[in-house]
Amino acid sequence: MTIKALLNPRSVAVLGASERASVGRGMVEALERIGFAGAVYPINPKYASVAGRNCYAGFRELPEPPDVVSFCIRSDGIIENLRAAAEHGARAAVIYDGGFAEIGHEGEAMQREIGGICRDAGMSLCGPNCMGVLNPPAHSTTFKQEVRNPDALIGNIALISQSGSVAASLLADLRRFGFSLVVSSGNEAVNDTASYIDFAVADPNTKVIATFTESVRNPDRYIAALDRAAANGKPVIVLKVGRSARVRAAITGHTGGLAGESRVFSEILKAHRAIEVEDLDELTEVLAACQGTRWPTGNGINVVTTSGGQAELILDVATSAGIPLRPLPAETREAVERDVGRVTGDGNPLDAWGRGDFRTATPEALRLLSENPATDAIVFCSSDSVDNQALGRAGREEDYAKLFAVAAAKSSKPHYFMSMRPGVLHSGQIHILAEAGVAVIGGTRQGLGAIERLARWNTPLAPVRASNAAPSPALATDRATINEFDAKKILSGYGLPVTRETFVTSADAAVAAANAIGYPVVLKVVADDIPHKSEHGLVAVGLRDEQALTAAFGDMQRRVAALGIPIAGYLVQEMVTDGVEVFAGVSRDPHFGLTIAFGMGGVGVEVLRDFALRPVPLREGDAEAMIEETRGAALLGAFRGRPAADKATLAQCLYALSDFAAVNSDRIEEIDLNPITARAKGCVIVDALIVPRRS
Repeated sequence: MTIKALLNPRSVAVLGASERASVGRGMVEALERIGFAGAVYPINPKYASVAGRNCYAGFRELPEPPDVVSFCIRSDGIIENLRAAAEHGARAAVIYDGGFAEIGHEGEAMQREIGGICRDAGMSLCGPNCMGVLNPPAHSTTFKQEVRNPDALIGNIALISQSGSVAASLLADLRRFGFSLVVSSGNEAVNDTASYIDFAVADPNTKVIATFTESVRNPDRYIAALDRAAANGKPVIVLKVGRSARVRAAITGHTGGLAGESRVFSEILKAHRAIEVEDLDELTEVLAACQGTRWPTGNGINVVTTSGGQAELILDVATSAGIPLRPLPAETREAVERDVGRVTGDGNPLDAWGRGDFRTATPEALRLLSENPATDAIVFCSSDSVDNQALGRAGREEDYAKLFAVAAAKSSKPHYFMSMRPGVLHSGQIHILAEAGVAVIGGTRQGLGAIERLARWNTPLAPVRASNAAPSPALATDRATINEFDAKKILSGYGLPVTRETFVTSADAAVAAANAIGYPVVLKVVADDIPHKSEHGLVAVGLRDEQALTAAFGDMQRRVAALGIPIAGYLVQEMVTDGVEVFAGVSRDPHFGLTIAFGMGGVGVEVLRDFALRPVPLREGDAEAMIEETRGAALLGAFRGRPAADKATLAQCLYALSDFAAVNSDRIEEIDLNPITARAKGCVIVDALIVPRRS
């Protein structure tokens, strides 16, 4: 696909150009205003000229095949004209109009036909149902908006948005950053977000990539693009919609794609070093934080203020948002007390007004923080300032900015100038600080969160665990499910701890097995076709003697006969009474493959949805982190005389499960280990189910 012709064209044909006020005329004028140096070919048989340029009757009359065709016509004329453009040798197209996959089956068919025409001709395509492409450094545009100030647009951010309105919103505020590329990709009938990320990774004008994503068209290519971006030192910031069922339904109607499971997508982004944000405020502040000359390499953030109350509010907000502001170390605190003034609280945030001489106290405080080895980033927050303020000394805002710029120039650590509220900015401060390579951020939660996210991105990921495990032949099966007994045999071969149990087919054998194991015992039916046995009364627990076991066996035989489902036999199992019940499982996401989940047993997973998630295979440290992430992790600690659970062995169990799933990834649809009992020493899988992947 000729994506360069789409994103950095040498010539643009405008189909539907007109002398009257219209999208077509606006496109011709926008190319003129942005300073496009290539050829512009208006196409409309009704006109001899448009906006002072020769106008052509059709593609055949053009002096050369255009790099890109801007389709400023309605959807009912697209297919015919797209075919004509392809036959004439056009290399790319932008289709703005909607009425395709987002409206249902008829629109889907039209979109497939459009995609087929482009692929057969080797044409790139932006859209349909999009705003187009803007390339400010190349002075080119097929973007469906009037260009007012071309120079203000230029920056280092590549924005790829499936929503045209979101792209337009971000383009509206150019005070702190500009753009190297803007793509409103719409329905992505041919080229998708991944292909645009790839272009941005190779683009020397791009420093950071931002995406607004409704659906991922090609997961494998998308992940590969994220990996290439990370390897080239270009963070990808992702705002993904579709976290609720209602939104996922709306997305299906809006773009014709599938939203996917949001928690899986979040973990995929982490695993491939992308930065996820939850709203436009967070996205904007991460982009602003990236404008600094230096980026943080750790989360040791120190905040300096000019007010004690301000410091207290920042600490409250940061703490509630989970942003760590570590106290000053003793030696730094002593130096600040000596050279600046009294330190209130634990010194982070630090009220650096000093002993009434702000102009000397604050620079000294900034110097001491810069010398602190635990400091990774320094944030200065004075009172909020805006243009044309009604109060305050004239020039005070610029003085603060100059003071901080001087401090930043003397330091090797990244400095950030922060307002208390997002969007409250002073243009004079922005100009001074931008020249000094200092990023301006807004909002305590959003701004500090942006620094923390950027620091995490700048921290290398732990390596994926290596495993010597081999695929299991027992999984090469057409069974709908693999019952508990067989599943445990398979899993135990990979080092997963399972209960002591015996498979039997008669009451006498059950009694003999129970005598060998020791009472009390559990009796279960073994059947591939009954994966959830307790729902049918086919599990009996706490059987304390032969009489109870025999009675339970007979009762189960009658229940099985009533169900009319064939069974393999019965399982006599040790009764596990000590420890804490937890859950672990593996499932296949239709887009991103296998993920592993861990949570507390019972209602913790089923009702409260309290679980941690990671892609398979796990990285070093993932299992331990998953255990601590759950809200119920405290239940694994010592409590009222009960010893703490063996978290180390539990983590090893998760790693073994991950290894098993990874080596058998093409044969697994789902694994359920519920419950696992975490004991004071060791853990044991009480119940297990494997759902093989159908070939």
